[in-house]
Amino acid sequence: MLSILLADFRIIFERDPAARNWLEVLFCYPGLQALLMHRFAHWLYRLGLPFTPRFISHLARFFTGIEIHPGAQIGQSVFIDHGMGVVIGETAIVGDYALIYQGVTLGGTGKECGKRHPTLGENVVVGAGAKVLGNLLIGNNVRIGAGSVVLRDVPSDCTVVGVPGRIVYRSGERVDPLEHGSLPDSEARVIRALVDRIETLEHQVQSLQPVQPRVLAPAIAAVSISSNGLANGATSNGNVPSAWTAPNAANCRIRDRIIEEFLDGSGI
Repeated sequence: MLSILLADFRIIFERDPAARNWLEVLFCYPGLQALLMHRFAHWLYRLGLPFTPRFISHLARFFTGIEIHPGAQIGQSVFIDHGMGVVIGETAIVGDYALIYQGVTLGGTGKECGKRHPTLGENVVVGAGAKVLGNLLIGNNVRIGAGSVVLRDVPSDCTVVGVPGRIVYRSGERVDPLEHGSLPDSEARVIRALVDRIETLEHQVQSLQPVQPRVLAPAIAAVSISSNGLANGATSNGNVPSAWTAPNAANCRIRDRIIEEFLDGSGI
């Protein structure tokens, strides 16, 4: 137990550049204070005491603004930064070296009994205001962006952002835990890709307008046959007039890939 408490104390100096001396950390870091009180309450909880563990967690919530149910299992070297508004449910499991910011909820989604709160692996970073709800398994080295709502399991070495949470980085993409500004905006990328597609289509439509109604797009000409047996807009030799130009295939493939990755990320 003493080694775990020392690990909780030392990790603060590694993760927080504002930590300057041991006295300041011991008396002015509510995340550390909440963990100290939780570990004592958890020990009493495992002994089967009916009231005291919950009362200790209630006192910790009153003094620190962090609510950790005494039944929750917290690994070593866990750092709760700032911490105001953090809620960790009864059956939640937090792995070693986790980093949790203010406003995070590790909660349930109903009144079912048994395991109903998330399990976080090692080296997990949960950004400010993020919500992880239900009996989920969050793998090792996962980063959850600020304000995200995670409702499905997340494999290891991934980064999740958005509401609902979507994977934007998969295995192999490693970013410093404190570099929150590097998290991408997946919705903005997809919207930009769709806007580019619309602009391409508008440009094609405008290029067709001077020669309408004789010139139509190939897809329409293929199904619209004139009385003389030729496709509308086609010449007598079957070629489509040069006024219509095909879109850039490479750009279309890039945009399609961005959209597919966005839709695939929603399935975690």
